[in-house]
Amino acid sequence: MMCCVTLEDTIGDILRKARASTQVTPEAAAKAAGLSLAAYTSIEETATLPAGTDVVALGKLLTIDGARLERQAKGWRPAPVDTSVWCEFRMVTSEGDGMTVNAYLVWDEVTREAALFDTGFAAAPILALIEENQLVLKHIFLTHSHADHIAALGDIRAKFPKTRIHSGSMAAPVDQRLRGNDCITLGSLRVTNRDTPGHAEDGVTFVVGNWPSDAPFVAIVGDAIYAGSIGGARELLALARSKVREQIFTLPGDTLICPGHGPLTTVAQERSDNPWFP
Repeated sequence: MMCCVTLEDTIGDILRKARASTQVTPEAAAKAAGLSLAAYTSIEETATLPAGTDVVALGKLLTIDGARLERQAKGWRPAPVDTSVWCEFRMVTSEGDGMTVNAYLVWDEVTREAALFDTGFAAAPILALIEENQLVLKHIFLTHSHADHIAALGDIRAKFPKTRIHSGSMAAPVDQRLRGNDCITLGSLRVTNRDTPGHAEDGVTFVVGNWPSDAPFVAIVGDAIYAGSIGGARELLALARSKVREQIFTLPGDTLICPGHGPLTTVAQERSDNPWFP
């Protein structure tokens, strides 16, 4: 059972991101919320909603769901996910530059062929898992090329120089660039990709299917969406939202969402509770 961990974004983070994307000033946000400027600013700093905050009006101004935001302020978290249904799946969290980032390792139980999705900051725990489970690392899939997601790529490639890299970046070498119809086999597992730019120009979601015992799909989404939030998109917010709706929310509700930061969640939970998708 994967325990519930701290959300990547507080309500203060969500409000700051929403103001940046909508170009709403703190003064305008305070007025919509029915608060003084100091009281509103305190929400962004402390992630605490004062009594009487008009979250519905504030959300409408910032194009987020105020009621869902209020639920987060009162302690909403995604339900813990029982990851034992995906026996050959591990989340690896590493720290660096004042943040934590998630990488994911999956493998086929028979062939022991493995794929790594992003690298995070540290190669050591990933390499330890590969050795412990006697795996052959065949593929590295990159959800996007931001530094925190690829920091350990060089160290891992040094250990496994023949491992194939898959990237959505047009700046990547030609043999590493993804195509929309790619379907990579990993023993019996199937890895497909869906274009999810917005937070990053080269943002990609990878969907792993055909698990033993008909376990649900696993979607490794990078920073396209988090439990209860999304990666910052600024002027590309409309694109980021539309891609999540088209490429992630169209997956079955029990699909496991594996974000680049914060806890695991599911498509059903984010459809119903994420304030960025009113």
